[in-house]
Amino acid sequence: MSRIPLVDIAPFLHGTPAGRADVARQVDAACRDSGFLMVTGHGIAPSLLADYERHLSDFFALPIDDKRRIGVTRDSNRGYRGRDATALAHSRGDDTPPDLMERFTIGRCDIPADDYHRQRAHNHFQPNRWPSDDGFVAVATQYYAAMEHLAGDLLRIFATALALPEDFFVPFCDRHISHLVANHYPAQSEAAAAGQFRAGAHTDFGALTLLNPARSPRGLQVQGTDGGWDDVVPVPGSLIVNIGDLMARWTNDRWVSTMHRVVPPDPGPGAAADRMSIAFFMQPNDDAAIACLPTCTDAEHPPRYAPVTSGEHYQMKSNRSWIGKKDLPVAAH
Repeated sequence: MSRIPLVDIAPFLHGTPAGRADVARQVDAACRDSGFLMVTGHGIAPSLLADYERHLSDFFALPIDDKRRIGVTRDSNRGYRGRDATALAHSRGDDTPPDLMERFTIGRCDIPADDYHRQRAHNHFQPNRWPSDDGFVAVATQYYAAMEHLAGDLLRIFATALALPEDFFVPFCDRHISHLVANHYPAQSEAAAAGQFRAGAHTDFGALTLLNPARSPRGLQVQGTDGGWDDVVPVPGSLIVNIGDLMARWTNDRWVSTMHRVVPPDPGPGAAADRMSIAFFMQPNDDAAIACLPTCTDAEHPPRYAPVTSGEHYQMKSNRSWIGKKDLPVAAH
């Protein structure tokens, strides 16, 4: 049974100073304890979530050759990535079989024509690669914008919880390199190999993740402090939020970037069901320097990590987990 706390963030977004302080306190407690929470009061329309799920389901049901026409390239993760192309546990140095999933990724659409977006961080801002579904682009871009806005709200809550100015994280994330990723876990006709998962044990790379959980009742697990694994049971209408590596580094491990995984279905009728989840990975600006926050260090708690840029950390962990990247074509510029 999941022990992830449920937090209604509406009192922070629309409430009194006392309500805002209470939300910040609850979020701080959750991020200290497990690095995971479920949020309600987020303002995301259920119809938008359902519409994007429907378009994605149609896309993943296409023949493999149709999906590969909008495949990722060596210099961009936007587009389709097929089975046997990802092993998330590799990002931590664990040698496992490939994950039992396929992915579709988009990034920002409104890309400015300046040196940062077109030169320094250009790999993160390649054009999106779209299916031929007429309604897909409009729904996907609306969904991305909604997640982007909510991530900004959560960063304001985080700053308040960390005794920082509410807009503290804005300069670090105003040119962010975030991605919206749909993970599709196909139905399994055969048992998984030894050590193989639908998504191997990993921590997320960035500041925070916003997850629209799968409708499937079981799969996502979070590692507890005792090393055991807890099933996550989503509350209807909630979104799952978890801390990534960069927020843990920012907070000097006051907040934890927690290991999680997606387990294969148990043998039997349930193995015939597929699973899909949609995650928005808030990744700060490519050149954002992530160093210990002033409110998270003192004489007894010196900084644990050397500063690192967001782009360096992302690239290191992404390259480890992306199987066969060097064999892909380069996108046309």
